[in-house]
Amino acid sequence: MPGLPRLGRGPRRRSPVGGRQPGVLGRLREDVRTVRERDPAARGAVEVVLAYPGVHAVWVHRVAHAWWRRGLRLPARLLSQAARAATGVEIHPGATIGRRLFIDHGMGVVIGETARIGDDCVLYHGVTLGGTSVRRERRHPTLGDRVVVGAGAVVLGPVVLGSDVRVGANAVVVEDAPDGAVLVGIPARDPRATGRAEGALADTAFSTGPEVSP
Repeated sequence: MPGLPRLGRGPRRRSPVGGRQPGVLGRLREDVRTVRERDPAARGAVEVVLAYPGVHAVWVHRVAHAWWRRGLRLPARLLSQAARAATGVEIHPGATIGRRLFIDHGMGVVIGETARIGDDCVLYHGVTLGGTSVRRERRHPTLGDRVVVGAGAVVLGPVVLGSDVRVGANAVVVEDAPDGAVLVGIPARDPRATGRAEGALADTAFSTGPEVSP
């Protein structure tokens, strides 16, 4: 993701045409394909386009974010609030989001103004990427590539989660985590450090592959 620290490892998806970034239609197709790959409940492209509020929220955010960067702050905020009312997903127009973000179910997801999300991430319902400061500075989380955040989890403050991090349901993350970490509990810790990882790693919510399910 442009602008993010190089946290990731392993192969990256490439644009199908010479490595160039896709255009608007290419991004739309990419988002639809991502949902169909990751959600076995998706029966076809038309269903994804019409009936997936997480997809709608991401699409509207792209427009709002473009407006925000051009200095159209009030219109961007109004558009993001309209999307919140329609989808149940609140994404501040200042947030920076990479490609192929999959917001599953969507209801109750909150992404703050200075949050930064890499490519191929998955957020389940009820996730909060929130701030812990009232200062006008970077105060929200940064997620690397292929990060999965389970239902009801909260990531607070300007923490940095490396690529391939898994955050369990209802966890509360308040510290940085390296690539490949598995975080569970309150406050969230990697259970592998205490030899209790077996149950957590067996949870299908920690997958970023096509087998991800509601």
